[in-house]
Amino acid sequence: MAEIKVPVERPLSPHLFIYKPTLTMTMSIVHRITGASLYFGTLLVAWWLIAAASSPNAYAGIGSFMSSFIGRLILFGYTWALLHHMLGGVRHLIWDTGRGFGPHEREWLTVASLIGSISLTIIIWIVGYLYMGGPR
Repeated sequence: MAEIKVPVERPLSPHLFIYKPTLTMTMSIVHRITGASLYFGTLLVAWWLIAAASSPNAYAGIGSFMSSFIGRLILFGYTWALLHHMLGGVRHLIWDTGRGFGPHEREWLTVASLIGSISLTIIIWIVGYLYMGGPR
């Protein structure tokens, strides 16, 4: 007689509700979010370049938007997203060399990229305001 094969019970695939959230996991998710937000920020850069090439009125329009509170908040967020994504890429580059996988090294790299992105963003904006003319 033919044998009947019984399906083997397989474990469920792990997901976010199984793992205890860690800073490394959170920063991995934030790295993906900043990558997606950079697409929208690049649209602002393209808008600025198109306005600069179009006419003085178009350039003045985007200038007034970017000098508003919302515009500056968007630019500040774009600056942070750019720096955070860059430092996250450096962290992944270090991991690609086979280094930094120990628990303490992993947490240190994560904290360093977070503190570094925030610090660099603040430094860039301070330099922009103090040495490049500030708000107009």
